[in-house]
Amino acid sequence: MKRILTFGTFDVFHYGHLKILERAANHADELIVGVSSDALNYKKKGRNPVFSEKERMDIISSLNFVDDVFLEESLELKREYILKHKADCLIMGCDWAGKFDEFNDICEVMYLPRTPDISTTEIIEKIKTL
Repeated sequence: MKRILTFGTFDVFHYGHLKILERAANHADELIVGVSSDALNYKKKGRNPVFSEKERMDIISSLNFVDDVFLEESLELKREYILKHKADCLIMGCDWAGKFDEFNDICEVMYLPRTPDISTTEIIEKIKTL
């Protein structure tokens, strides 16, 4: 049984989020998703998410190919999250390529391609200009 762990903010859930989670699930018998807390998102991006952490966790939990969801409260706890959830593999988008290779000592690390031409930041900017 292959347990895959992935992380993301998943704010303003869109087609790109769906596709990368589907691709991760295709590698997994069990897919576990860490959703960035509101505070972590602010620390990473300098803005609050549009949807609350609870709303974003509910959205991800509703996907039939996601087996478990938890709140990611710190980037520095990735190793602990991997160990706690007994992940065989950490999957992240290719925009993170190389940044999590340090975890190869406890699990496989894979970087999957992102869906081209879509991002939460671009969607938010489009909405602002309407």
